[in-house]
Amino acid sequence: MRPLTEAETRAVFEKLGRYIGENIQLLVDRPDGTYCFRLHRDRVFYLSEKLLKAAASIPRAGLVSLGTCFGKFTKTQKFRLSVTALDFLAPYAKYKVWVKPGSEQSFLYGNHVLKSGLGRITENTAQYQGVVVYSMADVPLGFGVAAKSTQECRKVDPMAIVVFHQADIGEYVRSEDTLT
Repeated sequence: MRPLTEAETRAVFEKLGRYIGENIQLLVDRPDGTYCFRLHRDRVFYLSEKLLKAAASIPRAGLVSLGTCFGKFTKTQKFRLSVTALDFLAPYAKYKVWVKPGSEQSFLYGNHVLKSGLGRITENTAQYQGVVVYSMADVPLGFGVAAKSTQECRKVDPMAIVVFHQADIGEYVRSEDTLT
């Protein structure tokens, strides 16, 4: 487990910035202590410094996971955000999308959100902006990228895609072997 390099940190923060903007600072300096990001086997983990000090006694080869996995780096060194980061993204999300109850299951199966399933959308959401997808009961379901801006969503066809699927909580069941 090692600290992120400058290029890795930039890639992680750019990806997180799409969803939570300048609230990244709130992830690092929390009231319950200081938290940090660490890299282990191409996966980025988010953990408290207190936990990091306790894990220093564990040999690197024996360490499987520590803290919360936020995502992983691909072979081309692009950072891919994982659904396990949703609990930390949801409270700080700048742009949100709420889906109707009939479309929740479709989204949880890995499909994009259509205009017909859109319940509400945050004002001034730009096209290709990262959004957190909620149910109408304010339960975070996943995250994605806005395919249309708020203004475009008002006048598009009901079968048009408004949010591209990135990750959802259904992945816990569909990909339980690969999630760490």
